[in-house]
Amino acid sequence: MERDQVAALLAGAEGYLSGQEMSRALGVTRAAVWKEIEALRGAGWPIESSTRKGYRLSGPPPALSAPYISAQLDRDNLFAGKVLVEPLVDSTNTRLKAMAAAGAPTGTALLAEEQSGGRGTHGRSFQSPRGDGLYLSVLLRPRLTKLQDLLTLTGWVGVAAREAVERASGAPVGIKWLNDLYLNGKKLCGILTELSFLGESGEPDYVVAGMGINMRQTAGTFQAQGLGDIATSLAMEGFPVEQNHLAVCLLEELDKLVRDFPEKRADYLERYRAHCVTLGRRVSFDGEGGLQTGTAAGVNDQFALRVAGDDGRENTVFSGTVKML
Repeated sequence: MERDQVAALLAGAEGYLSGQEMSRALGVTRAAVWKEIEALRGAGWPIESSTRKGYRLSGPPPALSAPYISAQLDRDNLFAGKVLVEPLVDSTNTRLKAMAAAGAPTGTALLAEEQSGGRGTHGRSFQSPRGDGLYLSVLLRPRLTKLQDLLTLTGWVGVAAREAVERASGAPVGIKWLNDLYLNGKKLCGILTELSFLGESGEPDYVVAGMGINMRQTAGTFQAQGLGDIATSLAMEGFPVEQNHLAVCLLEELDKLVRDFPEKRADYLERYRAHCVTLGRRVSFDGEGGLQTGTAAGVNDQFALRVAGDDGRENTVFSGTVKML
């Protein structure tokens, strides 16, 4: 734990920190502080030292770091101090749902370097190789007046994730209805929002919102997965980004979402519609009687897709698979 505490102190400092300041803050000896600093350096942390000033970070850590991410967040951020990083999980959503059932607090954020069983919508698998993407899930218990509001949350998360990725990398990201982020016509990020209800009352208990963002994959990576014509990464499109910075931006935007929900729905709807790449496109969708085709005409106040069907009928699609043709 002392190593994480030393990392947090360095990450939260605006300049140098002396060994004496850190030993006093942690209640340990200066020798103990020095030992942990050397261990962090051995793990690749860029720590500079000055005889008169002490120690400081000259850049981000080499891998995802919970102390570093928490230290970059404002103290009143919902996720500050509740960030967890695991080297490998089956699925961040699956793991966080189990933690929620065991009493984990709202605002718990779980990040993983790799997922062995990443999940997308409709039971699809999500490829999650180590170091290639950012895999993150957050636990929320939002204020709720109407269940109908809660069912729109996936759209809200799409807006927050889109703006976080653009702010962190500069990439002009769009939203494919309902819950994917697209860049230059290919999938960049999948979002999965899962609700849990209390068994006795049927009232909402919690929400786990998860996402996987492609960061460093190459064309060869996707070709080997059979996704060469479907998926892309920030690095492939010329928008490389450091993973801890991207995580901080995501948690900042999700914190804003929690504060805004559900009162600012009109604002989020406007931002969603402005960046929805599905609008105006020919699409196929699951309709009455099977697969149908039409033109995506708009997004209604519940984040459902309005489609002008080729048969002349107006359709409102709340769920299911929608493909751009």
